[in-house]
Amino acid sequence: MEHKNPLLKTTDLLVGYKQGSKSDKAVAGPLNLEMYKGQLICLLGPNGSGKSTLIRTLSGLHNPLKGTVELDGEFLSKLKPSQIARKLSLVLTDSVRSGNLDVYSLISLGRYPYSGWLGTLTSDDRKIINNAIESTHTEAFINRKMAQLSDGECQKVMLARALAQDTPLIILDEPTAHLDLPSRIELMRLLHQLARDTNKGILISTHELDLALQVADQIWLIKKDGTLESGTPENLILSGAFEAAFNKDGIQFDKSTGTFNFHQQTGREITLIGNGTVALWTKRALLRNGFMVVDKKTDLFVEILEGKNGPLWRVHNKNVTKDINSIDELINYIL
Repeated sequence: MEHKNPLLKTTDLLVGYKQGSKSDKAVAGPLNLEMYKGQLICLLGPNGSGKSTLIRTLSGLHNPLKGTVELDGEFLSKLKPSQIARKLSLVLTDSVRSGNLDVYSLISLGRYPYSGWLGTLTSDDRKIINNAIESTHTEAFINRKMAQLSDGECQKVMLARALAQDTPLIILDEPTAHLDLPSRIELMRLLHQLARDTNKGILISTHELDLALQVADQIWLIKKDGTLESGTPENLILSGAFEAAFNKDGIQFDKSTGTFNFHQQTGREITLIGNGTVALWTKRALLRNGFMVVDKKTDLFVEILEGKNGPLWRVHNKNVTKDINSIDELINYIL
């Protein structure tokens, strides 16, 4: 991906709140960030780290305490709302249930920076709206009322409205909130594809750590102390930054699988010998039941072999060896 001029840039940005006569309350910063066209960036961090405050500051809804935000080469503070609306479209957390407004009409509102609130649409406007509908796969319910939609359908409509606004940058605050798992996966996959197909910059704040690791070109990781580390998902994992940001007692991040383990370990060690999918799910079962899976050889170790009827688990416990035919039987035997 070729990077030229940044689409979004911050310089020594400090975000937080004014407290009247009291001193300002900073929640994150100073931040020096750059984002480019065609990138999908996921903003991650623990609860209370300032993700939503940063999103609102970058979109012009919240004034920074210090520093600057540049949007497509211009200082955000110098732009009028009508100018910002042609450069940035924003989808906030709360779903919009616009009563009797139908889906097409709501998506059409994305053209307001160009058509005005009277909403007179040209043939070019309608073409852009139809492209947004097609890109978000909202054709099936285009004539329905917003109040009749599911949470997942509503979020796709709000994304279509943002696409109809036809800005180089789209910012979404917790777009997967309130969605079930299939809808969360579908939306994140859609955002990933849109960044590629449209060459727009898409910035998402999210709690979907596992999905973010799969779809993001870059991750902006706000840490507990208000500093931010950016990089590819892989670099942040390998450097230990990802694990450190979400570290809590009883929770461990597994670099080999990209998942968090929250199981209480009994301290009993076990060695697992094997590879592939069966070994992965065997390890998960052992961790869930409190075992510490270690590389060194222990008195208790398990070999995964190929039996006549599928995988076979051979358990060695000191001087006793036993062949077992399933994971649940294995767990019951060694507990």
